[in-house]
Parts: sequence; C-alpha cells; structure tokens
Amino acid sequence: MSQSYINVIGAGLAGSEAAYQIAERGIPVKLYEMRGVKSTPQHKTDNFAELVCSNSLRGDALTNAVGLLKEEMRRLGSVILESAEATRVPAGGALAVDRDGFSQMVTEKVANHPLIEVVRDEITELPTDVITVVATGPLTSDALAEKIHALNDGDGFYFYDAAAPIIDVNTIDMSKVYLKSRYDKGEAAYLNAPMTKQEFMDFHEALINAEEAPLNSFEKEKYFEGCMPIEVMAKRGIKTMLYGPMKPVGLEYP
Repeated sequence: MSQSYINVIGAGLAGSEAAYQIAERGIPVKLYEMRGVKSTPQHKTDNFAELVCSNSLRGDALTNAVGLLKEEMRRLGSVILESAEATRVPAGGALAVDRDGFSQMVTEKVANHPLIEVVRDEITELPTDVITVVATGPLTSDALAEKIHALNDGDGFYFYDAAAPIIDVNTIDMSKVYLKSRYDKGEAAYLNAPMTKQEFMDFHEALINAEEAPLNSFEKEKYFEGCMPIEVMAKRGIKTMLYGPMKPVGLEYP
C-alpha cells in the first residue's frame, strides 16, 4: 500500500493525540471530525477532545498506574497532557482541567499543525485503500457504527457509563459544606457535604426510588464497573456507596 498520508477519524481525546503524534513524526494526516456538520446530544461545542463527563483525568501521582501512564505520555510529547497541564485546576491529587480551555487548546494545537488537515465531515464509509485510525469512541454515528459492525460480523459491545452532574456554585449553601481533599492530598479542592446517619439513609431512599429514564426494548442494563452510576450503587445495598464515592475516610470534618 503506497500512500502519502494517514486518515484519523474522530477528534476526541484518542483521535487528537493520534493525529498529533503521527504528524510529529513527519507523516501528513487527514483528521475527520463530524462535529461542526453533525453534533451529538452529549457534545456542547465543536472543539476537539471535548470532555462530556468529568473534567478529571484521574490521579497524577507516580505511585499508581494512571499517574505513570500520564508521565509516559508527557515524555512522549503528548498534546493532551501538555494542554491539560496548561489548563489545570485544583483537584487534590488528581489532574483536572478547565474543560473549555482544555478542549480549545487541543483544538488550536492540532488544527494549526502544518501536517494536519482537518476535514469537518461525517464519515459513513471506512476507507480500504488508505491506512486509517478509527477513533470515534462511544459517540460514533449510527451510520459508521453499522459499517464497523459489518466488519466484525455484527458483534458489538456497549455499557452505560455515569455522567458527572455540573452544579452552579451559586446554588450551594456554603455553610453546609467544607473544602477538603481526601487525606489532604494536594490543595483542598473538593466541596464535601457531611451527612448524619439519618440524612444518609434518606439520601439512599431517595436514590433508589427516584424516577428513571426508560430503557429501549433492545437495551440491557450493562454498567461499567469502574464508573458506576450512583443510583445503581445504591440499589446494590445501603452500604455500597460507603465503599465507593461516599467512603467516610480521609475527609475529617474540620
């Protein structure tokens, strides 16, 4: 196969990094991104590497796997890590970013690379005559998803992920919360809302009885265990949340 460029489909986190790394090695790239022509219900902008869930890229310490991976990416000249460091916000021991500033910086760095041509268009056919990186992620368009399924005999995989709610700080009663990071790692960057036992019981009861969005008839409940919706945790038992995001350790009330 003789070609003068490589295709990358999708300008999310993976696609943006792939396009940038290929171009940095002297190979021209055509980077296809449908947003700008066709959006998704989850995306709010046309920027590359838009974070549609949490603004946290998880732990940054070299004592865990995700921290080591970030350090390896830094040493390899990662555009994602460079942009994350430049738009970093306090988050204790985690690497969190200003989501708008982060995606804007990634967009500018990738789109302005002299060897990257950005094509704003929806890809509905997978090229067979050009090396192509498919990095469309979980928000792949229906048309392209059908083509991918055709390549693997229709087999597919899906799961439900949790979405982090964004709360207006002006709606929070600051007299009922306190700033602290777990085990005092890094800055005191998280707002914590202490609960009495009864308040926790009431919270659990409200979660398990809350109205749910109905599933389609063809959908089965499959959840990503590493990012579990809190209402699903609550239904697994009253103490399940206490071993997850609401574990009562390292956050002593000041």
